[in-house]
Order: sequence, then structure tokens, then C-alpha cells
Amino acid sequence: MPHATDVTRNGPGVEQRWALFHRWGPYVLLGTGTVLAAFTAAPLGMSRAEVYACGVLVVAALVLQLWWERASRGAEGPTRTSMVYFAVRMAIGFALTWMNPLFAFQVAVNYWDTGRLLPKRLVVPGLLAAAATVAGSQSGGLPPDGPTGWLVFLGLMAVNLGLLLLFSHLACLEEDRARTQAATIAELERTNTALQQALDENAALHSQLLVQAREAGVADERRRLAAEIHDTLAQGLTGIIAQLQVAANTPDPAAGRDRLDRALALARESLGEARRSVHNLAPVALNDGGLPGALRRTVVEWGERSGVKTEFTVTGTAEPLHDEMAATLLRIAQEALANTARHAGASRTGVTLSFMGDEVTLDIRDDGQGFDPLAVPAHTSAGGFGLDGMRARAERVAGSLTVESEPRGGTAVSARVPLVRHDP
Repeated sequence: MPHATDVTRNGPGVEQRWALFHRWGPYVLLGTGTVLAAFTAAPLGMSRAEVYACGVLVVAALVLQLWWERASRGAEGPTRTSMVYFAVRMAIGFALTWMNPLFAFQVAVNYWDTGRLLPKRLVVPGLLAAAATVAGSQSGGLPPDGPTGWLVFLGLMAVNLGLLLLFSHLACLEEDRARTQAATIAELERTNTALQQALDENAALHSQLLVQAREAGVADERRRLAAEIHDTLAQGLTGIIAQLQVAANTPDPAAGRDRLDRALALARESLGEARRSVHNLAPVALNDGGLPGALRRTVVEWGERSGVKTEFTVTGTAEPLHDEMAATLLRIAQEALANTARHAGASRTGVTLSFMGDEVTLDIRDDGQGFDPLAVPAHTSAGGFGLDGMRARAERVAGSLTVESEPRGGTAVSARVPLVRHDP
């Protein structure tokens, strides 16, 4: 495929030169024939009547050409008007050449624009008429004189016609090439237009995606903060209230003081967790001993607060997890234990952390009253995020969460996340 710049540079240059020839060529050739005929009128024995007739025909040819310039504006391809123009011009040229052979210059213009003025079926007859007129001029004038003159005329006519057909074929090839170039330019322009439209659409889509990404980021951050606040402040406040209630109802001052100290420590811990959640940091419990240690402390403290017998087990080879993975499992465990204390009425609870190849599993089981998982609302009555919140946490790190429970049959919550190791 030719380069668009090359086609643009070469194509219009040739077309402009042809346009100049079609614009001024008839005048130049008519003028050349007229000058030569004027100088040779006497040697060729032209009569006064023939000279006057030639003058009238030259003026008629000039007027015809001026008329054609106006009539052909905006016209493309052969038309009925162009056929009439060609026939009249050819008749004038033939008459001039009959009276003076040197007027054949005016007829020669038909060699180059026959295909432009006549439909395909009339191109050969038009060229034949032009070749016959020029051959008559070359053989000494029309009509030919004697058998020898006719033989010379026919031979010259055959040569002229052969050359014309050859040139016509080459001209057709040139026109085909020009049409191909024009089609190529048009196709390139359409392609460039489509490409520009695609670029504009991509730019608009990119802007739209950026807006959607920002909105999704804002929504995700809001959900994260809501879940973090629920897991820290809400659960912390619940624990503080429970400790204060026990302290208020116990008659033993020492036991009451111990409950107050626990409530104070829990309040400080909850405040620290809230601050870390705002800054999107890992839970403070993960700072010492990683996830296994944090879960163990969480389970032990929860058991002391709730009075439920708890067990914590680690299976497999413990590995340091990425902060996001560890924080997710810790928050799920805290939420599951909070739900157990709030709703289950359990007497025993077990928490198991399992390292299994390329994933980590956290299981929380209790022997409480159980429930129908399909009947649980998206948000708990206390305003928490419940099972949906835990499931969203797991899915956020490409994990999953399943719940198995039935009325009076206990509950088992299992969270699975990829084993993504801690970045050194």
C-alpha cells in the first residue's frame, strides 16, 4: 500500500498538469494550426473563399471552446453535452484540415481527451475520426489523390490508429492507477477518521473509568472504615459495657476494681485500634507474635469476658502472613466471636487456624442455639455488619467465607484466604 504522503504528493501533481493541458491545450493547438495555415495559404493554393471560411471556422472553434469552459464546470465523466462538444469540435477540425492540412494540429487535441468526453462505446469511433483526419493531413491533404495517395493515407491512418489505441490503453492504466490512489487516499482518510474517533472514545472511556475508579475507591474506603469501626469501637464498647455492668453488680470491691481495670484497658485498646483503622494500619494485636499469637490472645480474652470455655488450635506450619491477610482473619475471628457471645448462648467455642499449602483457613465453631443462615439479614439488629461483613472482608483479599448452622445445632464459620507471605 503506498504511503499516504507519497500518494498525495505525486497524484495531485499529475492531475494538475493534465488539468492545465485540458484547459489551455485546445487554444495552443488551435493557435499553432492557425499561424501555420496563414503562412502556407498561398503556397498551398487556398482560394480567398477558403481563407474566409477558415477564419470563420477558427472563430467558431474559439467560441466553442469558451462555451465549453463554462458548460463543463462541475461536470464529471462523459455527458450528453460533452458528446455534442466533441462532435462539433471534430467537425470544425475536419473542415479546417480539408482546406489546409496544417490545421490538423487542432484535431490532435482529440487524442488526449476522447476518453474524457465520450462514453466507452464511442471512444474507438472518436479516435478513428481523429486518426483519419490527421492521416489525411500527413498524406498531403484530403481527399487523397489517386490510388497511391489512398494507400499512403490508409497506411498512415493504421499507424496513427495503432498509436492512439496504445496511448489510450496506457491512459486507461494511468487512470486506473489514479483511481486506485484516490481510493487509497480516501480509505486512509476514513481509517484516520475512525482511528481518531476511537482515540476520542478511548479518552472518554478512560476518563469515565477514572471517575468510576475514584467512586469505587471512595465507596470501598467507606466500607472499610465502617467495618473497622464496627470491629473496634462497637466491639470494644460492648466489652466495656459488659465489664462495667459486672463491676456495678458485684459486692466485692476487689472484683469490681478488677472489672474496672479491664474496662479501662479495653477502652484504651479500642481507641488505639480506631486510630490505626483510620490510618489503614494492621491491628495492634498483630505486632507481637503475628496472627497465631494475636488470635490466641483474642480467644483467651474473649473467653474471660464471656465466660464461655474456649480452645484455640494451630495446625500445619505457621508462616508469617501479609499484614492484609492477617488483619482480615483476625477481624473475622473477632466478629464471629462477638456474634457468638451476642446471639449463640454457647457453652463451648473452638477456634482453629490451619496452614494448608497455598491457603490459610480459620474455623470458629460453637455449640450454641444455631440459626438459619438464609434468614439472617444483611445487618444485625445491633447495627453491625454480621455475616455479610465477614464475607466481604474475605472476598476483598480473594478469599471466601462459608457458614454452616441450623437451629439448636451450633454454628461453624470457615474463612479461607490465599497464603500470601509477609513482605520482608
